[in-house]
Amino acid sequence: MNPTLEIFSQGEEIVTGQTVDTNAAWLSQQAVACGFTVTRHTAVGDKLDDLIILLLDISQRADCCICTGGLGPTSDDLTAEAVALAFNLPLEFDGIAFEQITRFFAHRNRTMPESNRKQAMLPQGAERIDNEWGTAPGFSLQYGRCWFVFLPGVPTEMKHLFQERILAKLSSRFLLKPDQLITIKTLGLGESVIQERIKTIEIPPEVQLGFRAGTDEVQTKLLFPYNYSKTAKTALVTRFAEQLGDHVFAIDGLGELTGDLVFEIDRLMTNRRLTLAVVETVSQGLLAAKCVGSEWLLSTIYEQSTARLGHDPVTEAGAENLMVTAKAIAADLQKSSGANYVLVQLCAGDNDALNNKDKSIVIYNTLLAEDSFHQATHSIAGPIKRKQNQAALMALDLLRRYLQQKAINY
Repeated sequence: MNPTLEIFSQGEEIVTGQTVDTNAAWLSQQAVACGFTVTRHTAVGDKLDDLIILLLDISQRADCCICTGGLGPTSDDLTAEAVALAFNLPLEFDGIAFEQITRFFAHRNRTMPESNRKQAMLPQGAERIDNEWGTAPGFSLQYGRCWFVFLPGVPTEMKHLFQERILAKLSSRFLLKPDQLITIKTLGLGESVIQERIKTIEIPPEVQLGFRAGTDEVQTKLLFPYNYSKTAKTALVTRFAEQLGDHVFAIDGLGELTGDLVFEIDRLMTNRRLTLAVVETVSQGLLAAKCVGSEWLLSTIYEQSTARLGHDPVTEAGAENLMVTAKAIAADLQKSSGANYVLVQLCAGDNDALNNKDKSIVIYNTLLAEDSFHQATHSIAGPIKRKQNQAALMALDLLRRYLQQKAINY
């Protein structure tokens, strides 16, 4: 059985909703990846008695607890005091911690307020966690069943300390056997459709299936036990990928680093030393924004005129007109830009359909690559921002499918 871990966040701003506790979410992901079973997230305000009660409870039920917040210099930062009282470990002055805090201010040509001396007061016997990124040192200690780690609440400081000071200690203190998470990333399929496609697959009871739907992708997650057979795992993942077909653009957890749709395109375009020019209509510059910083994107043209959007109705004749127009635009742009590939996005319908959430529009994407044209159409509904985002994704997915040699007409 995996060791248990709790996450404890301290701060009135968290319990009142003024601050979203992103620390807890991030730490949970790290802990699960290490091999812990995360059992609870708890947030407590700036109340000493509540902090003491919670610390004592956790010491009896968890193997490890990571606490964030409450290590600052002000009167509402109560974590060290609460630990001292809960575990009968009087606060002691740490000269090295004080020197580090003083140096932090000196390097910034600032005078250290006297209140910061409080941050050098640590519970007796606690191990100091040096903080090079802020003024609050962390500390760790064992009490009862639990090994406690206390980190600053500032996310950048907390992440640095966890990754560079704590991660290695977790591996040495605990026998960790992390489960194996495989994430299949798809575009163009909703959760219900995915569920329908995989319903015939027999999933062993020890394997957990889950889904996560986002605006740019849907993730199908398979969590395998630590000692699950590699051959059986590969076979099950392959079966899922086959059922989801060419909508799969990446699979996480099989060894190769993957990312979102643009990450996959960027890797393929960069490795092959290809360049791209783009004409956008409905996506209104969002396609280029998603690819910001990509050296292979040579140019992007945003056309908002009704001529580019198209007045043709959604008919066979209208589609043919737009596809002919798109080919001509792509050929001209390839000559003027010198790009290897050109991606042109046009739309059937007028501006009223584009702006009306109750009306659908049809996107016509055309890719000119290797002196040949590849085209795909998609019907998109919903508010204009959804149409904009889907238009950008569908255009990029046409490029992805070509690069990965997947089916284009879908």
